[in-house]
Amino acid sequence: MKYTIAQVSERTGLTPHTLRYYDKEGLLPFIERSASGIRIFKESDFEWLSLISCLKNTGMQIKDIKQFIDWCSEGDSTLQNRLELFKLQKEQVNKQIEALNKHLEKINHKIEYYELACEAGTEKAVKKASSL
Repeated sequence: MKYTIAQVSERTGLTPHTLRYYDKEGLLPFIERSASGIRIFKESDFEWLSLISCLKNTGMQIKDIKQFIDWCSEGDSTLQNRLELFKLQKEQVNKQIEALNKHLEKINHKIEYYELACEAGTEKAVKKASSL
């Protein structure tokens, strides 16, 4: 089945502008074009778009995603490079998770604080109890 950029946008949540940008940056070398230059997406392209979105959403820069895609095009001689890229990205994601967990701790503490304040009807009671 073939898809237009509008259909791909609707299905992936990526805007047509983003899809065009990714194409311009060389992240979509697998996308076919019609005789008039219109992008034609295939079912198999959705897995690539999902991976690109994953990498982008976890903070990988466009140039690094492009490098990965180039390595894929080069074939098996770049398998080790691709593995290392994903190991580095995993480290970055784990650091993000660690930071988010610290933020979550703070938020949970504030929820507990305000639940106690609401229960007591005043913030003063919670402040007084926590200073003991």
